[in-house]
Amino acid sequence: MSQKIGYIVGSLSKESINRKLAKALARLAPEGVELVEIPIGELPLYNRDLDADYPPVARAFKDALAAVDGVILVTPEYSRSIPGALKNALDWAARPWGTSSFARKPTAVIGTSGGGVATAAAQQHLKAILLHMDAIVLGQPEGYVQSTPGLITDDGEVTSADTAEFLAGYVQAFSDLIARVQASRGVTAR
Repeated sequence: MSQKIGYIVGSLSKESINRKLAKALARLAPEGVELVEIPIGELPLYNRDLDADYPPVARAFKDALAAVDGVILVTPEYSRSIPGALKNALDWAARPWGTSSFARKPTAVIGTSGGGVATAAAQQHLKAILLHMDAIVLGQPEGYVQSTPGLITDDGEVTSADTAEFLAGYVQAFSDLIARVQASRGVTAR
């Protein structure tokens, strides 16, 4: 089995702890599963006036979403919700009307912050948006990761065995969801 999973980091910061979390997920992916970043930082603010002639960066974004078997959204929590940059990317993905890149796409949500409830509020908002977009959203396990200093190194190494085990299980559960969706569609593994 071979799967290609895209991930979107909701933070634009190069120093983002959620970017470190995404790198950790990539390192911990099971054999045959490749994680690739789908960047959102260059997308202009969504404007429906552009639906008739999508800018090249937005077309490339939608093409990148189409080229993967599933998408993991790694989100920080800003003001008890998702970052504006991530919402903007989702708006580009959803348009033009009837061409949602997330329709029937296996999708997972995870995030980290220093707080005890991690990114729980942001993830609930994000899941509501994804369900409206007709995404197939991973229900369990939920990915609320409390970040502590040194938990994940800059290159994605997880220093806690328990956290590493949880994250590896999370990626495996998402890979399993993708395989179930593909099997229900009669799609054979790559």
